[in-house]
Amino acid sequence: MKEALICSSYSGSYKITTKPTAIPFSPPSISLFRHRRLHRNTPFLSSIITLRRKRFIEKLISKMANYEGQVSSGSTDVRTGKMIFEPILNDGVFRFDCSLNDRDAAYPSISFVNSKDRETPITGTHKVPSYTPTFECLLEQQVVQLELPVGTSLYGTGEVSGQLERTGKRVFTWNTDAWGYGPGTSSLYQSHPWVLAVLPNGEALGILADTTRRCEIDLRKESTIRFIAPSSYPVITFGPFASPTEVLISLSKAIGTVFMPPKWSLGYQQCRWSYLSDQRVLEVAKTFREKSIPCDVIWMDIDYMDGFRCFTFDKERFRDPKSLVESLHYSGFKGIWMLDPGIKQEKGYFVYDSGSENDVWVQKADGTAFVGDVWPGPCVFPDYTQSKVRAWWANLVKDFVSNGVDGIWNDMNEPAVFKAVTKTMPESNVHRGDGELGGCQNHSFYHNVYGLLMARSTYEGMKLANENRRPFVLTRAGFSGSQRYAATWTGDNLSTWEHLHMSISMVLQLGLSGQPLSGPDIGGFAGNATPRLFGRWMGVGSLFPFCRGHSEAGTTDHEPWSFGEECEEVCRLALKRRYRLIPLIYTLFYFAHTKGIPVATPTFFADPTDPSLRKLENSFLLGPVLVYASTTRNQGLDKLEVTLPKGIWLGFDFGDAHPDLPALYLKGGSIIPAGLPLQHVGEANPSDELTLLVALDESGKAEGFLFEDDGDGYEFTRGNYLLTHYSAQLQSTAVTVSVHRTEGSWKRPKRRLHIQLLLGGGAMLDTWGVDGEVLHVNLPSEEEVSKLVSTSEKQYKERLEKAIQIPDVEDEVSGPKGMELSRTPIELKSSDWLLKVVPWIGGRIISMIHFPSGTQWLHGRIEISGYEEYSGTEYRSAGCSEEYSIINRELGHAGEEESVLLEGDIGGGLVLQRQICFPKNAANIIQINSSIIARNVGAGSGGFSRLVCLRIHPTFNLLHPSESFVSFTSINGSMHEVFPDGGEQIFEGHLIPDGEWKLVDKCLGLALVNRFNVTEVSKCLVHWDFGTVNLELWSESRPVSEQSPIQISHQYEVIRIP
Repeated sequence: MKEALICSSYSGSYKITTKPTAIPFSPPSISLFRHRRLHRNTPFLSSIITLRRKRFIEKLISKMANYEGQVSSGSTDVRTGKMIFEPILNDGVFRFDCSLNDRDAAYPSISFVNSKDRETPITGTHKVPSYTPTFECLLEQQVVQLELPVGTSLYGTGEVSGQLERTGKRVFTWNTDAWGYGPGTSSLYQSHPWVLAVLPNGEALGILADTTRRCEIDLRKESTIRFIAPSSYPVITFGPFASPTEVLISLSKAIGTVFMPPKWSLGYQQCRWSYLSDQRVLEVAKTFREKSIPCDVIWMDIDYMDGFRCFTFDKERFRDPKSLVESLHYSGFKGIWMLDPGIKQEKGYFVYDSGSENDVWVQKADGTAFVGDVWPGPCVFPDYTQSKVRAWWANLVKDFVSNGVDGIWNDMNEPAVFKAVTKTMPESNVHRGDGELGGCQNHSFYHNVYGLLMARSTYEGMKLANENRRPFVLTRAGFSGSQRYAATWTGDNLSTWEHLHMSISMVLQLGLSGQPLSGPDIGGFAGNATPRLFGRWMGVGSLFPFCRGHSEAGTTDHEPWSFGEECEEVCRLALKRRYRLIPLIYTLFYFAHTKGIPVATPTFFADPTDPSLRKLENSFLLGPVLVYASTTRNQGLDKLEVTLPKGIWLGFDFGDAHPDLPALYLKGGSIIPAGLPLQHVGEANPSDELTLLVALDESGKAEGFLFEDDGDGYEFTRGNYLLTHYSAQLQSTAVTVSVHRTEGSWKRPKRRLHIQLLLGGGAMLDTWGVDGEVLHVNLPSEEEVSKLVSTSEKQYKERLEKAIQIPDVEDEVSGPKGMELSRTPIELKSSDWLLKVVPWIGGRIISMIHFPSGTQWLHGRIEISGYEEYSGTEYRSAGCSEEYSIINRELGHAGEEESVLLEGDIGGGLVLQRQICFPKNAANIIQINSSIIARNVGAGSGGFSRLVCLRIHPTFNLLHPSESFVSFTSINGSMHEVFPDGGEQIFEGHLIPDGEWKLVDKCLGLALVNRFNVTEVSKCLVHWDFGTVNLELWSESRPVSEQSPIQISHQYEVIRIP
């Protein structure tokens, strides 16, 4: 077994062939981060580029070797074959390795609850795997492939954006600060090297690549799973089992179940970056109560701190946190506070001094503490891979909790580092980890588990503070197994309909990867939600396992009452609905914690054999409740097309049906508990009336469970709880509802029991009695039941028609020729590309997705970044924020060109015109023709405009920043490679690229080629930034007239680098 990493030198060669071949495309993306442009007009020196190239190659070779043979380390040995296996854990679980030597060489498991479980084969079984992976090992890279039957559907892969069914996608497990991510972003905040495969017959199989290193999960080939990561690592298969639920239960026995959340944490939670004072916090809390909108938690973002120093409070704005918390508690609120890993490097700051004294910081290769910029400025970072450091942090947390802290929010723990192209610390940094985790290793080994280990330390600190309370920790970064310590959310999403739709699949994928306690920032973090968008998002978000609203600084207020009375009422209805269902949600989490049963699942879990259900993305199951939501702007509940699984599904609501809320259906054969629509969880009393909603199956039977305990603490682990198994059965003309059996030592509360027997169409029969007694619901005749259902359906329709819908106030602008332009991005699509273009602010391209490679090369916001154009040499000069109009739109048919022509008035009688198209019979190319045209230049100026310069400014995502560079040959024939450590480089005269340059991603084996007319370009600029790069084309600077416009014609294509 390897105990420690020894830094060694590598020798090898680095080669890029000069005969690229064109390929086709699909999406990824790295988030764009708002920044202030820095201009460093550093002259180009070939000697500097040569040195940078040498450094880049050395770093590249010592990292992730490219399995396709692009990097050679002096050995050409290739090993291939079927993996060897041994059974572990329990029946149906197998560990696979490339060889016995590889088995011995594998590092300990961090994802497993007990690493020894992975190392210990079980005896007495003669079962063999149904499917055996194959492997290929080359240049210290291990490729594992598992081929499954045609028709298999693929899910999981952890925290990922985009589609629910993952076939055709590629994911890279590398925790990344992915602000404003898109549907094609290939690396988000968490890493789960796991795939859940649902076979054509409905059986399911799970496969875990148990490595902490950067791992490619390639699902682009139908029914095939491929993992690529540095050698050696085992893969673990779970199943095939009869259902996907059984696979997830089996997985939980390996990586652990979710921690049991305190009941209050299942209520609604309100957050903002930031509530800037304790008075503002109390004002928000008071407004919730005055408006009777349920809420349990107010969150304190980073601005509560003194200069962003963790474990401190601002002396003016949060001068008495204990008093603040007491006031919140008095009103029924909890308070959750943020802690980041970056500790300000400042002598005299007690956390820095203590950490330095105890030698807890992550180190550079030379043994000194690594310093990187985050919110406080220069920061050092705790090395959570050491038990002594985790104990040090836990004790800081323990003391912090004494201020009245109810929960802790770990943010920025990928770890995120500012002013770094990679967005994180160097992979050469050293972690002096415990032997049980893998020993002393560089950062590339521990990067993906840094957030998990921080969350673990925080969780343990909260337990130290009070053993009688359950910790509540929320973490942004995570890994397989982090659910043992923390909840999570889907990061810095956008206030768009696309992100609303994606949020359902993202929550489900996390659940399918072993993390059931998650949710999005309701309403979207970045950007301003509209009333309808916010209300719809609250409608579905109120039924996610974790339910929190959050928004970015600089946006409009995003509290439920911030969008007008109509939206406020929808939010009130949605949250009251959630609080009615908290007895169900809490029960689901009890089973998730004790058995590993998922909480929220895709609709196909109701019938895994039905392929028509496997790609449904606007519905999900909350236990036996089917939630159907509208995630498109112009389609409310009244226009929703619902696909129900086979069997009985009965619609219901709580008298709260509304066009902007989801539809609810209860599966036949189910009983679910419901409570009162309280203002906060703490209002509940065990003696409150309990409602049971009953839906009989085809046999006239139903069953369900209710878990009850103190709602906090660990007495439930000692038997102090009540788990009631209710059953219902049709007997002649009555349905009998009774307690079938119970578990736990809790005495049943004396309370009224309300039975609602669902009949269909929203109709129901009611009866009341005492909980614990046998109750009977008498059925009327079939004719009377039919009338009840018909009447209920009519009343339901009338309620929807009379409901005051949230107004659609999304702005519209008038285009020329009477054309009305909705403020929704338009799409241009070819067989290879999908572009999203904003036809109003800046006319910018905000997304470039290449289908064949599954890569999103560009992803920006509506108002900034993406592909922009300017009319001057100054950054963000006229052209990037003006209002554009669509002059012409051509939709391609049968090989014809698809194009859009945009035009924006940039003042002084000038317009900036841009044509974006896919040329006829060249679907692999994006063609952009841009011009500055004189339309109405005054005669007094001689018909010439002011001095202008056409500046093309695209911001491309760096999917793998440390393995990306720009390559080109200059006009004078010299070859250049520009690397991320080069900052900003400007090329003029004979050093301009000779008509094309490439953005190369060695990890992907791809390059984005930008070709242009060299006679139209006077300057080229490369600017590396926080996970992005700009490849700018500049025209000459001169006045224009009607006869002499300035123009640049250029195109983009993706090619494979052999």
